[in-house]
Amino acid sequence: MTATITLSPAVEKALAENRPVVALESTIITHGMPYPQNLETARQVEQELRDNGAEPATIAVLDGVLHVGLTEAQLEQLAQAKGVAKLSRADMAVCMSQGGTGATTVAATMIGAAQAGIAVFATGGVGGVHKGAEMSFDVSADLNELAMTSVTVVCAGAKAILDLAKTLEVLETHGVPVIAYGQDGFPAFWSRNSGLRAPLRMDDPAAIARAHLTRRALGLPGGQLVANPIPADAEIPLAEIQPVIAQATSDAQRHGISGKAVTPYLLQRIYELTEGRSLEANIALVRNNARLAARIAQEMSKQHANAPS
Repeated sequence: MTATITLSPAVEKALAENRPVVALESTIITHGMPYPQNLETARQVEQELRDNGAEPATIAVLDGVLHVGLTEAQLEQLAQAKGVAKLSRADMAVCMSQGGTGATTVAATMIGAAQAGIAVFATGGVGGVHKGAEMSFDVSADLNELAMTSVTVVCAGAKAILDLAKTLEVLETHGVPVIAYGQDGFPAFWSRNSGLRAPLRMDDPAAIARAHLTRRALGLPGGQLVANPIPADAEIPLAEIQPVIAQATSDAQRHGISGKAVTPYLLQRIYELTEGRSLEANIALVRNNARLAARIAQEMSKQHANAPS
């Protein structure tokens, strides 16, 4: 790779051998939960991938270098770091040029994965259209990235704090395939169903992998969004979480929270209002997404190896 992008030895070896590799974001470590729970969760998610036949590639910018795959020492360093930037497409290169350290959001992780030749990425929930966006124009860069960068993103739907109907509309406008895994409904992060029908449904990781490779063969830009519902025993039903989200949103407005600060504030407030249950659900769904992403990556490696040259 270049001087600004480096692969961990394990990721470099796996890619050279055409073994399955799955990208992971790093904002869940730096902005999602406190130390040492963040480190424990990062290790658990990485181990889920290994247990299911894929090499984890956690992505972050450390001292100006984009790392695709972190060593144990780097993971621990990031988990304890203070003042880490939260990076998306707009500020990623600036952080790197200044020798900074930053954690990657969905958009930035997709960029790093694509640069390294990794086609599958597991995360919690993607960003989307914020409520009131018709006035604020607050739309996550994740949606535009999905339209540009050829990575299949496995998530539990868009974060339930968002306007999910408008999020699906924007994804459709950008030509992003939104695939619900194993059900017709679009999941809502902590809840298995948002009440909205997903545009597409697939029940087989091999079919999802084949759709990704077909899209690439057609020369179509962008990736796929695979919406994988949270396990039933970990979900917070929609009727239960909606009043909590409404309370947290009201609190954010009252305190003048805006821009990049909105999502972390809401997630922290929801954590407080649910007495930690939202975080437990978050961890369960991320691990569940890692398992599915590993299966998709395995199928992609097989199909790529068997494709006619």
